[in-house]
Amino acid sequence: MPNAQTSHRLSDAQIQSYWEDGFLCPIPAISAQQCEDWRAQLEAIEGDWLDNGLPRTLNVYKRVNAHIVMPLAYEIAAHSAILDVVEGILGPDVLLYSTEFLIKEPRTKHVVTMHQDLAYWGLGKIDRILIAWLALSPATPESGCMDFVKGSHKSPIIPHEDSFDELNLLSRGQEIKVDVAEKDKSSGALATGEISLHHGLMIHGSGANISDDHRIGVVMRFLSPHVKKPNNAPDYGVPMRGNCNTRNFTRCDAPKGLFHPEDLLLYEKIRTEQAKVMMAGAEGKAEMCR
Repeated sequence: MPNAQTSHRLSDAQIQSYWEDGFLCPIPAISAQQCEDWRAQLEAIEGDWLDNGLPRTLNVYKRVNAHIVMPLAYEIAAHSAILDVVEGILGPDVLLYSTEFLIKEPRTKHVVTMHQDLAYWGLGKIDRILIAWLALSPATPESGCMDFVKGSHKSPIIPHEDSFDELNLLSRGQEIKVDVAEKDKSSGALATGEISLHHGLMIHGSGANISDDHRIGVVMRFLSPHVKKPNNAPDYGVPMRGNCNTRNFTRCDAPKGLFHPEDLLLYEKIRTEQAKVMMAGAEGKAEMCR
């Protein structure tokens, strides 16, 4: 039986639940067979390009704006089932802001500490940005699925502390300066092909992968083209649906090929502009992504 629901449009009840809780999961979206194919493509890229003379390490391209240089990342984010779900929250006009492959190796200690995404993106406290997380392999408590703090998106941006811990998968090892009790965490466990949605102010994190399989997630960040960055700072977005004619974001298109030279140049331009905001105050301490 296909692991996908017949209609990928969110119901009114699901939309209400998202705005009340700040997250929504699990949402069946992609067939297991399609996910297996995407995983095989990703693993082939890892085998072919790990030591193939790229300007940066392969992990950097997987973790930061993968959709600019990897057609696979763009294909996943452009899938109609995912965009149908996203449209239920953002409305008919949708820009793709960033995409990454977030992978935890089996039986490793890497974690994602509790944090708010919007604390470092330079977009302020906004509602019209949405994070969609697709499981290409089971995301369980054993493999290090996400945990959410229900309703925390209604709070302001909370002060964070940078640790730059090598076992922390976040770019700065950032963590909120508030202890989160286990009883306040809601599991975001997902089967292969399911997605979760969460608000940019949602407090969330994930534990280590103690399972025998890779935990492979595709993180896609979508926003309304009507979002405007403070101080008119330059930034970039890929039109996905509706009317995305805006001066707020410079338009990008689908990549020309896998690590195409022109895409690699654009990647560096985008990375430089975004790092000015995302790594502000951390100069000399760490890369934008390890």
